[in-house]
Amino acid sequence: MTTTATKTAAAPADSVGWTLRLWGMLITLCIVLFLDGLDVSMIGVALPSIGTELDLPTSTLQWLVSGYVLGYGGLLLLGGRTADLLGRRKVFLIALAVFALASLAGALVSSGPLLILTRFIKGLAAAFTAPTGLSIITTNFAEGPARNKALSIYTVFGAGGYSMGLLFGGLMTGLGWRWTFLLPVPVALAALIAAIFLLPKDKPAEEGGHDILGAVLSTAAMLLLVYTVVTAPEVGWLSARTLGSFAVAVALFVGFVAVEKRVRYPLVRLGILRKPTLVRASLAIIAVGGSYFSWQFITTLYLQDTLGWSPLKLSLALLPVGLLVVASAFVSDKLVDRFGTGPIITVTIVIMAIGYLMYLRIDTAPDYLTVLLPAVLLIGIGWVGFPAINIQATSGIDDDEQGLAAGVLQTAMQVGAAIVLAVTTAIVTSGVHTDTSPAAVLDNYRPGLEFAAGVAIVGALVALSAYLPKRRKARRDVAPEAELELVG
Repeated sequence: MTTTATKTAAAPADSVGWTLRLWGMLITLCIVLFLDGLDVSMIGVALPSIGTELDLPTSTLQWLVSGYVLGYGGLLLLGGRTADLLGRRKVFLIALAVFALASLAGALVSSGPLLILTRFIKGLAAAFTAPTGLSIITTNFAEGPARNKALSIYTVFGAGGYSMGLLFGGLMTGLGWRWTFLLPVPVALAALIAAIFLLPKDKPAEEGGHDILGAVLSTAAMLLLVYTVVTAPEVGWLSARTLGSFAVAVALFVGFVAVEKRVRYPLVRLGILRKPTLVRASLAIIAVGGSYFSWQFITTLYLQDTLGWSPLKLSLALLPVGLLVVASAFVSDKLVDRFGTGPIITVTIVIMAIGYLMYLRIDTAPDYLTVLLPAVLLIGIGWVGFPAINIQATSGIDDDEQGLAAGVLQTAMQVGAAIVLAVTTAIVTSGVHTDTSPAAVLDNYRPGLEFAAGVAIVGALVALSAYLPKRRKARRDVAPEAELELVG
């Protein structure tokens, strides 16, 4: 294993009385994560305008979303481990600069393939900034109240980017779709300048090597898996192409595991995947992200395309989700300190699942105050538990593996959510639907909404599994100190 990278900055902060420089570092990292989340959801509102101006068919437009996911989800593990090995500050600055340049290029090009390429490059850059930013925080704030507060603020910005993407997308599309690409440019450049001065200098690991073969196998497997899931609804889940791609992806994963067991300096120490808190956090984040993106996808299509809502009206209707996320920044760390991560994750996912079930009451003329708003508020509460998921995933992890743990968690988020969304898309697009009346379209979408609710329910059951009777038996066999990890 590699040793912990040596930093020239001060020791990790162990209290909430932080310096202005430490606050500046944290806010800078938060802004970059906000941009990552914003870019995932903001583009959806602009797709119709892009398609009209560039004369792109729907099959091409989907790659403006999928291209970002391919770059982001496929390279997260590599991004997190690269930061551990080469130095977090260096990796973060380079990746952020690439993100800004790709955003600018996307606003200038007028070719569908080139636009998709810029989206892939932005996703690739985010795959390095997201886990690197998280590992910078976890190595500069001591585990406990200080780290909980920092991670709560950080992850609230990330969740806020996802949830506020529709609002910003609606506003920018009103000015022209190119503004959705231009918006991140000045913000990313400002964050880059701030990061140069505020991020602590660190050195590459004193020991260790680059697992090139493992990196190639894992990245290829992840990219192929996401690509296969994204394209399966179009070519068929049981087609020879889809089944063959899945088989190749499995073979690549098997080869990756074999390499990791034998190489001296593995990309992923497989033992980290046996940590119960990391596994539960990864499953929880799949449930939260996958169910929400699926629900948002269907809601956007139905309210905007079928019922004729404007992008801005739709954005304002879903705004309470973003407001709840912002409000949670003031209480999430205190809740974690008082109750632990496990109970918060469980309660918020259960409430989120109830929100999806309530949303099933939607009809062809939904009343916002009595039908939509209550469901939206409950669904938004699910994101309040987002900081607790990140805290749970990185607790008890050595500094030299914080980037790896962050990469595992965020890979679960991106790849897992992409898989759930692809299945949802397959459900709502299966068969031939000639009746385009609102009632018929809603009947077609309802199974997808039920699937999203089911994903959240499964996530809630996984979170509740930590409190099954077998856990009580474990308590009798462990020391009081070990009980804390079981609760977390």
